[in-house]
Amino acid sequence: MMRYIVTLFGILSICVHAYAQPLELEKVADGIYVHHGIHQDLSEGYEGDISNISFVIGSNGIAVIDTGGTLKTGQRFHQAIRQISELPILYVINTHVHPDHIYGNAAFSTDKPEFVGHHKLAKAMELRQEAYQRMHTNWMGDEFEGSIMIKPTLAVEDETTLDLGERQLKIQTFPNAHTDTDLIVIDSKTNTLWTGDLLFVERTPSIDGDIKGWIEVTQQLGKLNATVTIPGHGPVVSDLNTALRKQDRYLTTLLDDVRSSIQNGETMEQAMDTAAASEAGNWALFDTVNRRNVNLIYPVLEWE
Repeated sequence: MMRYIVTLFGILSICVHAYAQPLELEKVADGIYVHHGIHQDLSEGYEGDISNISFVIGSNGIAVIDTGGTLKTGQRFHQAIRQISELPILYVINTHVHPDHIYGNAAFSTDKPEFVGHHKLAKAMELRQEAYQRMHTNWMGDEFEGSIMIKPTLAVEDETTLDLGERQLKIQTFPNAHTDTDLIVIDSKTNTLWTGDLLFVERTPSIDGDIKGWIEVTQQLGKLNATVTIPGHGPVVSDLNTALRKQDRYLTTLLDDVRSSIQNGETMEQAMDTAAASEAGNWALFDTVNRRNVNLIYPVLEWE
């Protein structure tokens, strides 16, 4: 019995130690690091680590861009940052309201940064907080413990610039697209672009705003000529326009197909089976996410 207890304790210790390890990072440009989330759906086996979260180091301090989907993910991210630099964390920037990007914020509260977000982010957090808290507690149980929303202390109305010392970050907000709280970040030193979920790579784009607005913004982003682009999900890309064209093709196909279904008198359930079917082999989690997209846009497009 004693041997069993000792063995069990050893296994538990290894598991706890493994969970507490800092997140893995990829250096993608001078002073810029990314942790890549995995392609996992929110409700099935979700552990709060599906989005890309990153940070950039200036001579005076650090800006964190998105923080993950749980306090624990944020804590592991914080550990990873501290393995690279002990400079103060000056800013935590949230690219939009979705929970996989914001619930790690609490891990940075003791650093006393400015929390930066779209001017509509605080209100969106208020409106979604109860539903997000309930859903994530049901999905993750104790793993979600301590995960709270932290609202922006610096709300960006249109655009602003943050100075990290020898590099500036330009923040630009957008109207309703992927959500109504989207912003991008551009680093002056390396011409690196963070799109948040305005750009998906590999993973099926997930709509929570206005598909027509998102198509328009997707086309606008192509004018930026970024050297390196960090999307909200998927690998970092050096060819921004190719990634944008792929996303634009999916969104446009989805929009056209749902409009056709409505004009042909098909039900929403029928449209879920057929809309954007030509794109099925091009995206991860397509069946799940695409059906949700149809469910969201079909009722809106009925009123066009």
